[in-house]
Amino acid sequence: AQHRRSQGLPLWLGLGLALIVTACGGDPGPAPLRFTAIPSESTSELEAKFAPLAEYLSAQLDLPVEYVPATDYAASVELFASGDVELAWFGGLTGVQARREVQGSRAIAQGESDRAYKSYFIARRDAQLVPTETFPLGLAKLDFTFGSPGSTSGRMMPEHFLREATGQSPEEFFGKPMRFSGSHDLTWAAVQSGAAQAGVLDYKVFERDLAAGEIDPLIVAVVWATPNYPDYNWTAHPAIDDRFGAGTIDRLATTLVEMTEESLLEALNRPEGMVLASTEDFAALEALALELELVR
Repeated sequence: AQHRRSQGLPLWLGLGLALIVTACGGDPGPAPLRFTAIPSESTSELEAKFAPLAEYLSAQLDLPVEYVPATDYAASVELFASGDVELAWFGGLTGVQARREVQGSRAIAQGESDRAYKSYFIARRDAQLVPTETFPLGLAKLDFTFGSPGSTSGRMMPEHFLREATGQSPEEFFGKPMRFSGSHDLTWAAVQSGAAQAGVLDYKVFERDLAAGEIDPLIVAVVWATPNYPDYNWTAHPAIDDRFGAGTIDRLATTLVEMTEESLLEALNRPEGMVLASTEDFAALEALALELELVR
C-alpha cells in the first residue's frame, strides 16, 4: 500500500504545481502587431506572400507581427476601423475609407510605382475593339465587369474616367447594372473565359499574369490605359505607437522603405521598392471618392 501511494502526488499538491507552471510558463507575451491587405487576389495566395513579410517585420522591429487575412475590400477597412489590425496594405480608396474611420491614422509608405498608377481596360479580341489613346467608346453596351466595388484601379478611377469621357454613369453607358468580379485576376479570367466581353483592372496584375503565361494574348487585349493616379499604400493605426511606444510608426515606415529583399518586394508586386508616403498624397482621391459617394 505504501508503494502504491508513492506513485502519485496528493491531488491538492498536483493542482498547486499545475497552477504554478501555468503562471510561470503560460504567459503568451505581448499581443502581436497585426496587419492585413486588401484581397486583390486569391486569399490563399496572399497568405503565402504575407507570412514571410510578417516574419521580416518582426525581426526588424523586434516585436511580434502577424498577418490577418481579409475576406474582401470592405472587411479590410472594418478590421482596421475596429482595431483588429493596426496596419494595412490598402488601395487608394480603401486607404481613404479607413483613415476617415480612424482619427490619427496615416499613410506611411507605398510602392514607388504607386505614385503614378493606372488601370487597363481590356476586351476580348473577338469584340473587335481597336486600342485607343482616349476612352474606348466602343465598349458601350458590352458585357463589362469591374473588379471589387472598393477597388481604386478596378472601380473608382475607371468609373471616374468613364463619367468624364461620356457624361454617363456606368449603368447608362453599358446599359445594365454595374457588374463586379471581386478581384483583378477574376476580371481578366472572366474576359478570357468569355463570361464577360470586357473589363478593367490593375495594370500590374495584368502585366504580371501576362508575363507568367496565364493570360492568352490571342484572346485578351488591352484597349486603353488610363491616365495616372496615386494608389496603394501602407496605412498605420495610431494604436501602434500607443501599444509599442512612441516612434514605432516611424520605425515601421523606415523599415518598409529600406526593405530590399527581392522576394518580399515581389510578393507585393513592387520590385522597384517602397517610398515614404503621406495622407496628403491622397487628398485628390479623397475628394473624388466623396464626389462619387464612395466614402461617408
